[in-house]
Amino acid sequence: MQLDLGIRRRHPREATVTLVGKASDWLREERRKVLGDWVAVCLRCGAARRWFEEFEAEVPDECPQCGGELLRRCKACGAGFSSIAAVDCEECGEPLRPDELFGSKIRRR
Repeated sequence: MQLDLGIRRRHPREATVTLVGKASDWLREERRKVLGDWVAVCLRCGAARRWFEEFEAEVPDECPQCGGELLRRCKACGAGFSSIAAVDCEECGEPLRPDELFGSKIRRR
């Protein structure tokens, strides 16, 4: 059975890639519903935790591992960030933290 998306492509795989992209967005949203909407990251040791929007008040300002600052929102615009590997704000583009931790580059995809 073939699904007609109304897209004319030379290779059928190209239409599949579009579907996978939408599926990955759906999966990302489902994962957020289960694991938490946003991420808080320690600027000193890199420890992280996910948190739900409605429980933000329960996220400590200090890292329970090392006592460093636990960053949960962009200092420039106040937006939450969804990835532990985020080094720049998804909303305003300002740096959230250095792109290195313990001398190694933080790998982002």
